[in-house]
Amino acid sequence: MEDIITAMATAWGEGGIAVVRLSGEGSVDMADKIFAGKKNLADLPARFLTLGKLRSAEGDFFDEVLAVRFDKGASYTAEECVEFHCHGGLLPAQKCIEQLCSAGARLAQPGEFTRRAFVNGRIDLPQAEAVLGIIRAESDEALYASSRTLQGTFAEKLSILLDRMTGLAAFLEVDLDFPEEDDGYIARDECENRLDDLIRESGAILDGCRSGLILREGIRTAIIGRPNVGKSSLLNALLKEERAIVTPVPGTTRDRIEETLIHRGIPIRIIDTAGIRDTEDEVECIGVNQSIRSMAEADLRVWVIDAGDDLTEEETELGRRVSSMKHIIVLNKSDIPQKISAEQLKRIFPDSRIVSVSALRSDGIEELKDIIVNEITGGKKVTGGYGVTSRQIECLSAALSSLRETKKVVSEGLGNDLAITCLSDARSSIAKLLGIDVTESLLETIFSKFCIGK
Repeated sequence: MEDIITAMATAWGEGGIAVVRLSGEGSVDMADKIFAGKKNLADLPARFLTLGKLRSAEGDFFDEVLAVRFDKGASYTAEECVEFHCHGGLLPAQKCIEQLCSAGARLAQPGEFTRRAFVNGRIDLPQAEAVLGIIRAESDEALYASSRTLQGTFAEKLSILLDRMTGLAAFLEVDLDFPEEDDGYIARDECENRLDDLIRESGAILDGCRSGLILREGIRTAIIGRPNVGKSSLLNALLKEERAIVTPVPGTTRDRIEETLIHRGIPIRIIDTAGIRDTEDEVECIGVNQSIRSMAEADLRVWVIDAGDDLTEEETELGRRVSSMKHIIVLNKSDIPQKISAEQLKRIFPDSRIVSVSALRSDGIEELKDIIVNEITGGKKVTGGYGVTSRQIECLSAALSSLRETKKVVSEGLGNDLAITCLSDARSSIAKLLGIDVTESLLETIFSKFCIGK
């Protein structure tokens, strides 16, 4: 935190401008070593853009820029900060960074500017994680969900929840310390009612978070099946573009292809995989192993079957594996004479959702998109959620589980000491989510996902 750090705050590549950010105590004096304007930045008001030139250590001018300084407490990091708006392109910004590093700055680590904003108290941890959600948003709803979190609405609800847990824990502690009080400071019925309220509110927040996670991460959908059943054709039909190579030769797809489409405001991450079959081809075998891994990791599996061919033993075996996972059976090639019908498949796989399509003609494709979304959302409209991460979902789920355990302990009269322990676990999970009780390794994990410059 004592170092002055610098990085390019805009994307690398040619563009209109390239912004270089400098942050830390002494940033203004350091910036003035390479900046030449009508006045030094130190003599200008904060947040005032001024025109000047950048010069090398040898005194050569290499770019004309706009520069602006920010006072401590009034910048993105809440530190003294300077930004140079260079001409777009790799060289001017790179040269600017090189000169700043020569003057004593160091290159920022991924997410280090945002991390400093959190450490300095300008934003809380949920807001910091929402920054990445805004950057990576792929739909309007995902952007709005992360924006709600960035504005502090999510953290505010959690803080209120934590305060109420703390208040209840305090009553239970008093009862434990003064057992001679017959009625106690809080009756069992009142304690159970408060826990019911906490459980209900935690569940409502968790539902909003799950909606937000779907909007942020998308629905990971793996297209699986044996070779030459039309998996790549289905990918192309879903995307409405020729993304994957399609040939009559079995085993054309040997690597994993991943693309994203937006349907009803929800990102669907489609993964086209190699056909699953026994093979001695070394390259194809690697693709098959990737397919099996993608099938295991996906939120939803779209199992494609060729309606114009008989069901094979390999497909029946694949069906046994898929049946324990969330999946949809797609009966492809509905435009040709059928050797197997949806009714026949239903008798073999009675618990499976089956839809007939023609990837070649794009028949049934819009219906399939609706089914993919409904399988994950349960038909509910995914709006109004919070842009959160899997880590935050885990913390909130753990808190809800601990609250339910607390309710069970209180209802069964198992003692305030055990109830306090369970409630403490719930409070610890919320505190970890808010960044109140956070470890260095957790911060490293969170901010390492950011790009350099943010």
